[in-house]
Amino acid sequence: MTDSRQSRARAEISFVVNGQARTVHAYPMERLIDVLRQQLELTGTKEGCGEGECGSCSVLIDGVLVNSCLVPVLQVQGSSVVTIEGLAAGEKLHVLQQAFLECGGAQCGICTPGMILAACHLLEGRLEPTTEEIREGLSGNLCRCTGYRQILEAVAEAARRRTAA
Repeated sequence: MTDSRQSRARAEISFVVNGQARTVHAYPMERLIDVLRQQLELTGTKEGCGEGECGSCSVLIDGVLVNSCLVPVLQVQGSSVVTIEGLAAGEKLHVLQQAFLECGGAQCGICTPGMILAACHLLEGRLEPTTEEIREGLSGNLCRCTGYRQILEAVAEAARRRTAA
């Protein structure tokens, strides 16, 4: 088989998604966002720009925040991926998801999953982030609805709740 035919063949790719071992058959250079949404039916991850500029498609791969529209699915072979669906514990929302709801940080919903995962990534490294640290932690994510005030409040509230618990 020629190299060009091999690159067009589907591959078996195994990785962990939201704590569950999964195997997909996909083209190695197929975008992770497409595999998540179409094959695994995890539609919480949203596509905003498809160019890695807006952060709407953010997921965590082995604890690192990435834009899933830029990641070829082959890159997650053997990795652990966390999507917005993986944050809640059954019916119990993650502290960030709850804070976004209560503070009005979610409006149209396109940026929300990426914002929450970016905030989750931020809070993994900081117990009590300053407003400036929150702004920096969310800087790769764009929102056209909220003006960011409610989003910043939601992240600060989640940090407070987590520290108080």
